[in-house]
Amino acid sequence: MSSIDIGIAVTIILLIMVMIGMRVAFAAALAGLIGLVWIFWAKKGMAGDQFFWALTVAVKTAGQVPHSKISSQALSLIPTFILIGYLAYYAGLTKALFEAAKRWVGWLPGGLAVSTVFATAGFAAVSGASVATSAVFARVAIPEMLAVGYDKRFAAGVVAAAGTLASLIPPSAILVIYAIIVEQDVGALLLAGFLPGAFSAVIYGGLVIGLAMTFKNFGPPVGGFTWVQRFKSLPGAFPIFFVIAIIIFFVYNPFGGDAWGTPTEGGALGAFVVFLMALYRGMRWKELKSALLETAKLSVMIFTIIWGVLIYVRFLGFADLPGAFSEWIGSLEQSPMLTLIIILLAYAVLGMFMDAIGMLLLTLPVVYPAVMALNGGETVSAADSAFGMSGVGCAIWFGIIVVKMAELCLITPPIGLNCFVVAGVRPDITVQQVFKGATPFFIADALTIAGLIAWPGIVLYLPELLLGKS
Repeated sequence: MSSIDIGIAVTIILLIMVMIGMRVAFAAALAGLIGLVWIFWAKKGMAGDQFFWALTVAVKTAGQVPHSKISSQALSLIPTFILIGYLAYYAGLTKALFEAAKRWVGWLPGGLAVSTVFATAGFAAVSGASVATSAVFARVAIPEMLAVGYDKRFAAGVVAAAGTLASLIPPSAILVIYAIIVEQDVGALLLAGFLPGAFSAVIYGGLVIGLAMTFKNFGPPVGGFTWVQRFKSLPGAFPIFFVIAIIIFFVYNPFGGDAWGTPTEGGALGAFVVFLMALYRGMRWKELKSALLETAKLSVMIFTIIWGVLIYVRFLGFADLPGAFSEWIGSLEQSPMLTLIIILLAYAVLGMFMDAIGMLLLTLPVVYPAVMALNGGETVSAADSAFGMSGVGCAIWFGIIVVKMAELCLITPPIGLNCFVVAGVRPDITVQQVFKGATPFFIADALTIAGLIAWPGIVLYLPELLLGKS
């Protein structure tokens, strides 16, 4: 068998293991190890006396992955961003954001649900984890929506769907992972997520308003707030903007000159600022311990997936499957845009069976080179490209789109992690009810993705303006 044949066979084995319920991290690590043994053994003609040599080399090769990736400075952003989210919760920023949003937009049809969307978008700007965002707002927003007569399925679905905004709006752990996998500038990817994240929030809010106007008593508005009460709600949300400013200044200095530091340093400073806020607002040791433990649990889960999948990715490199797939994609006699849409539809199907991070880690080493080949290569100019953007621009644009597709995984049965988190926080709501409540937001996500494909400028405006990435 050729290396390509081995790559395809091991990939099929991996998919079977995932389909039968094995965790992606362990399935990928096992498949990668099997593949490495197979590849090295095949080089020795599958001789029986060479099997243990192949096994030894494969184990040593796989064992290099954890250290090589944990030593990456960019990856330290992930636990930092997650910690910011949990500390912000204990600092009372979630309640302050929701209260401010309720007073300013609660009068709209479906006002509390709209408030939840925009408050979640604001909180996403200090939290890099969708799961943490959904867990926090399940405690804050759902009780208020139920108190005024919202259907509990819809209330839970709004929180689960709005929590996905943390995947795009910086600081985003998943964008950091994407940047590392495809070897693109982390700062550029984080900046690129701002406008698409805001665009998604507007689409979500518009959907809620449309549903509330269509169906009677679907989402009753909440009014009665004076202008004085509205303005009084703003100071509690100001720390959010302060943290956002810190992170931005450590990516790009709008006053000219170099940035104040690296995104990693900006994230660390942001976490420290939120920590001081939490202490000032009465956080105790028990709450700090809980924030640290939750951060550790989520970080370990993410890093375990990264390490397991990257063993499989290491095997793919030896099998040369990414190169073969890129050549095949490039040989298709059809529109590059049509091919891209087919790839995105495949992501939608995969999202039904895999978590977002695992799916990206597994697919990007193969899919990313193919998409870049469709555009004309990594060094192509905008004038000569298929999608009307340079290689760097295409990498950033595709990153935002594929992360948006990954958001679908968070609310797609049967794996949708955000839905399970909301159901876990609210024992009175089943996970099936959360999935039903989140269903309308598939339409919103489809419209968002279509908009980002039709108008790439939504994605590329800030990177082009601030960093000169085009």
